[in-house]
Amino acid sequence: MLSDSGYDEWFAGHGERWLADGLSLARIVAVDRGRCMATGNAGEIAAEVSGRFIHEHDDPADYPCVGDWVALDIHGGLSAGVIHHVLPRRTWLRRRTAGQTGRHQMIAANVDVAFIVQSCHYDFCPNRLERYLFMVREGGVKPVVVLTKTDMVSAEALEGLVAVVHSVADVDVIATSAYSGDGVDAVKAAVEAGKTCCLLGSSGVGKTTLTNLLLGRELFATQHVSATGEGRHQTTRRQMVILSGGGLLVDTPGMREFGVIGPESEEGFVGEAVERLAGACRFHDCRHEREPGCAVRAALEAGTLSQERYDNYIRLRKEAAFGALSLHERRHRDKNFSKLVKSLKKQR
Repeated sequence: MLSDSGYDEWFAGHGERWLADGLSLARIVAVDRGRCMATGNAGEIAAEVSGRFIHEHDDPADYPCVGDWVALDIHGGLSAGVIHHVLPRRTWLRRRTAGQTGRHQMIAANVDVAFIVQSCHYDFCPNRLERYLFMVREGGVKPVVVLTKTDMVSAEALEGLVAVVHSVADVDVIATSAYSGDGVDAVKAAVEAGKTCCLLGSSGVGKTTLTNLLLGRELFATQHVSATGEGRHQTTRRQMVILSGGGLLVDTPGMREFGVIGPESEEGFVGEAVERLAGACRFHDCRHEREPGCAVRAALEAGTLSQERYDNYIRLRKEAAFGALSLHERRHRDKNFSKLVKSLKKQR
């Protein structure tokens, strides 16, 4: 049933019109080189977008990604389909495409919880964590930080890492170990029936190992860690699986560097360490740079806000503003180009 894949009243409100047109609804569970695997009432089928869809959408971000709901025409004895429409996305995870101004790449859509995975042993990086948090909250997704390989650090070191996470953001933290099994049940409990969760993190931090533990079997291949405790990259595509408890989990390839895209308004999307202080600034539109009465600058000078947190906030804010502006400019260009095409067609 569609509800097993997360279909609810919100999506029904956008999908019923396509059912009335004789199309079927399905959810994308994997994408590989433009080919999609989708699951619906007819089971799992291979699907690709229609020629008309290609003609009407020149931005790769508009194409189906893992987690999308699509309206498609099923043929080939219910084994294949042609995708005609992508339903509106309730939430999303996306990053700015390197070297392409105004373009962005979809990571997953319609995700309820994002597990931001960092290894205790070698990968832990507060700046990268803050970047992930920015991306997750920009898409309306709830973040949960998962620390892996806790068996490779002392209890005191683990306590210190958790404290660092809480200094960066007010977010739930789950400490796990694939060796001992600690924390795996806590992650399972966070993947509620009918909800979609996504694993995000660098290569080798243990995302695929965690997926296998949640599934209770070795469905996806993993590789042994190196002598330093660093895992080796294994996952090559985004894919969704259904857990025994009814929750849905998306595993993703590792990401070390990625650009963020800011929302139309910056309000509510600053680094949390700064956001906690910003309410005490004299001016509500304070940029926390040279304005008088700035509580953020005061905390920086007093040493209660670290220079590293402040510098990362400034970088993220500028990068997000640039990404949002670039996206707005591209949309404006595309809109004007569409008007020009329609005008030429009328003249003909």
